[in-house]
Amino acid sequence: METRELRYFVAVAEELHFGRAAQRLGIAQPPLSRTITQLERRLGVALLERTSRKVSLTEAGSVLLAEGRAILGALAAAERRTQRAATSKPSLVLATKAGASGELLAKLLDAYAAEPGAVAVDLLLCESQPQQTLHDGQADVALLHQPFDSTAELDTEILNTEGQVAILPTSHPLAGRSHVRAADVSSLPDLPLARWPGPGGAYPEGPGAEVRNQTQLFQLIALGRTTVVMPESCRANLLEGLAAVPVLDAPTVTTVIAWPPHSRSRALAGLVRVATRL
Repeated sequence: METRELRYFVAVAEELHFGRAAQRLGIAQPPLSRTITQLERRLGVALLERTSRKVSLTEAGSVLLAEGRAILGALAAAERRTQRAATSKPSLVLATKAGASGELLAKLLDAYAAEPGAVAVDLLLCESQPQQTLHDGQADVALLHQPFDSTAELDTEILNTEGQVAILPTSHPLAGRSHVRAADVSSLPDLPLARWPGPGGAYPEGPGAEVRNQTQLFQLIALGRTTVVMPESCRANLLEGLAAVPVLDAPTVTTVIAWPPHSRSRALAGLVRVATRL
């Protein structure tokens, strides 16, 4: 298969509409349709089920969508890493969720900067899914939080573990408690749990507000529109009018530093050593 064919197929498979896929790719619809048909003929399988009303993926199409995304992501990552390697001034790109692990991140950057041979560290602040920046080559290393972030196909070192807290408006009856349980928070009819986008960008079903970053989230909680259970370290970023109440039975959050397993960067190795020492 050619990468062009994969790009075309992934666009159709994600849009499930030939017209929108053609517009996204910047091409006319007839050559797009011909390319998909030729691809199906060469593979000897049907990738899409087409009717006059809709387009859907077959089981084989679902497999090729997952494989195609991985292949195209790997190609883009190779391009970005190659270009960065050619720069005259070495640096590292560290990805993390905006507002997460603030104290740990500050300590890490300060300690690494004091190391002999340290290179510049550029921060990439993500709204969600920071691990994806490692797979697509945008970042060299990332701070991830399990169980929320996937560490599949990445090398990791554990940095710390912490409990979780429920973030509530200070006016809410639960805000004055010394602790709560997960069922107490998940069953609040007036404050449904916030919803974060998944790996594909889609939000799970539910009544809670759709959020993309911590600033937006905290504003919505302060307005009495939603609530959330988060790592305890988020206390450092709380707005006035918000309370953090420990959730006794919430799963422990583990912060890890993660990087692609094929990396051979000495600068990255130095940053990881400093992080584990801290």
